[in-house]
Amino acid sequence: MPELPEVETVRRGLQPVMEGAKIVKAEARRGDLRFPFQKDFAARLQGQTVTGLGRRAKYLLADLASGDVLLMHLGMSGSFRIRQSGKEQAPGDFHYPREKDEAHDHVVFQMSSGAEVVFNDPRRFGYMKVIARKAMDEEPLLQGLGPEPLGNEFDAAMLARACANKKTSLKAALLDQRVVAGLGNIYVCEALYRAHLSPRRLAATLATKKGGPTEHAARLVEAIHAVLNEAIKAGGSSLRDHRQANGELGYFQHSFQVYDREGEKCQTKGCGGIIRRFTQNGRSTFWCPKCQK
Repeated sequence: MPELPEVETVRRGLQPVMEGAKIVKAEARRGDLRFPFQKDFAARLQGQTVTGLGRRAKYLLADLASGDVLLMHLGMSGSFRIRQSGKEQAPGDFHYPREKDEAHDHVVFQMSSGAEVVFNDPRRFGYMKVIARKAMDEEPLLQGLGPEPLGNEFDAAMLARACANKKTSLKAALLDQRVVAGLGNIYVCEALYRAHLSPRRLAATLATKKGGPTEHAARLVEAIHAVLNEAIKAGGSSLRDHRQANGELGYFQHSFQVYDREGEKCQTKGCGGIIRRFTQNGRSTFWCPKCQK
């Protein structure tokens, strides 16, 4: 499933053709994706200007002039592509052929910018929903989300407070969207490796007895910031279905230091350890047992 860097990359790719443009026509070509479309889904979008295109955790949020918000989630295999003048944008260096089966083109937006924005989702785990902006705080899909890891409020003190007294592993805590929003398996593995912290470490060890942040918490927040910013700059990670909006693949996977590197030598200078994999909470965890403590 796309994580924060992939969703942010898609947002930045869609922004030039959607933000400030009117949805001339909205078309849902089937009755549902992961959830059924609202009966008035297309009607509430058609004719509305997109005043802003944002992101919350792994959700894309298109603010509309009507006061509604179009909430979009990519699911497992969802991707957008942009057509202009009858042609898709030219691919770049890290491009592979995109899904071309129009049977999987489930939502299409004709924009006044001249662009056609197509949402393709072979597995149909993605979803879209129109929500009134004033009702966002009560929206079940968004309730309980923790702070944005690249936001100003996410720091060592905040992370320590969220993890204090938790009896779960550090990795499980970071994957909990109530602790911090948008992180997934790949970037948690990478951040823990850079911070030299074991994924098996108790989450509570990020806080002192008085609830303040330990040195481990400060180191981890710094690693999370670095990994996410580097991944966004690289266009995200393309392992299976992720594509940027212009058809290019992200290439942060070429910079993985631990994820999917089982059996390879640890890249930490002077370590000499070997990257191992084990299953943790149903997900593959990659780590170096020698330098991650």
